[in-house]
Amino acid sequence: MVDLKTSSGRFVLNRRRFLKGSATVAAGALAMPYIARAQDRVLYVNSWGGPWLEAAQANLFEPFTKETGIEIRTVSPVSFAKLAAQTRTGVYEFDVTTLGGGDIVRANDAGIIEDIDAPYEGGEFQNGVASHAFATVMAWRTDTIEGTPQDWTDFWNVDKFPGARSLQRYAARVIPIALLADGVPIDQLYPLDIERAFASLDKIKPHIRVWWTAGAQSTQILRDGEVDMIGIWHGRYFEALDAGAPVAMTWNQAEIDRAYWVIAKGTPHMEEAKEFVQFVTSAKPLAGFATQANYGALNPAANAFISDAAAERMPTAPQHYPKTFEQDMANWGADPHEVSMRFDEWLAQ
Repeated sequence: MVDLKTSSGRFVLNRRRFLKGSATVAAGALAMPYIARAQDRVLYVNSWGGPWLEAAQANLFEPFTKETGIEIRTVSPVSFAKLAAQTRTGVYEFDVTTLGGGDIVRANDAGIIEDIDAPYEGGEFQNGVASHAFATVMAWRTDTIEGTPQDWTDFWNVDKFPGARSLQRYAARVIPIALLADGVPIDQLYPLDIERAFASLDKIKPHIRVWWTAGAQSTQILRDGEVDMIGIWHGRYFEALDAGAPVAMTWNQAEIDRAYWVIAKGTPHMEEAKEFVQFVTSAKPLAGFATQANYGALNPAANAFISDAAAERMPTAPQHYPKTFEQDMANWGADPHEVSMRFDEWLAQ
């Protein structure tokens, strides 16, 4: 029998079993939904939701459909586990997704993303195409924090700046921050001293009220005053600011992470996926997306379409970038996956 499964209303056939299966009329009938699915000009995109999705719809998805006739349907939430499971099971919920620097190395090593060529010079990394940059910045409530914190050392200094803290539950971003808080200079950060990082985390752990896991959650707890200081994505900080919350932030020691578009290994919509990645990382669409969502465009050609006013909220702007640092996954100093598992065990202690 042909193994036909559905997920989120989407029919996908396990092709390997089909080739081995019986060529009976019944099997042929069951195969029809998959044949139609593969021939449809439809692409399923893994979505972060919120402001990301709003900017993507307006500047990437709708213009792409208008130009190519390929319909975009979104699937949430973003999930590395689902990306990995698709290759193993042959059941595809989405064709393309974005990954940060930590996850893309892991995905490429695991063989769960397609080989890809850079649509612009220097755009390819670990079989992903660089799209945009976002930063984890230090932000705080101006109604509860007195003074102006300057760096992550101040975030760790609960005597000078008392109050509840919050950090993302994500080892690849928190480990470098913990080292900066312990006094490691940015130019000596990599390769990371993992043992020193966990010793530093031990000091702040009692003061972390929330280890946030979703961007919307980080905005809410800052906006509502559940925490006084937070490590937060810069776009989510501006969301709280624009909502009228009494908040401030610094670009100093902001941690820049690059987002890469990747194609799920073996997706039945390979050609559509390749067209999509090329389009969404091209200059004008990417500039519109980055401007609306306050990201930094990584295709240099996009800068010609970004105003000076919009650049004020981008970590890659000339006035901000020198104060920041970028993740260096090629020189990380440890296996990110092993460190992530250790981090989860440390949280549970």
